[in-house]
Amino acid sequence: MQKKIPMRKCVGCGEMKDKKDLIRIIRTGEGEILLDATGKANGRGAYICKSSECLKKAARNKGLERSLKAQVPGEVLERIEKELI
Repeated sequence: MQKKIPMRKCVGCGEMKDKKDLIRIIRTGEGEILLDATGKANGRGAYICKSSECLKKAARNKGLERSLKAQVPGEVLERIEKELI
């Protein structure tokens, strides 16, 4: 039997991709928004492609805010964009 590959949707471009090809952004219980490198941290998560283009799209269409159910400040987006590169 073949192992099932977990798929997740990018909140920027809306494409379904392998979970391992996407980056997870989480909102912790304290309301802090972080990049989750391990993919296993506690918190509400949103997945995004490893491109700054998808991050910009997610910010523009409010996809990240919808997924995390929180306002995402501009400086947090800038910090995440720096970590993406």
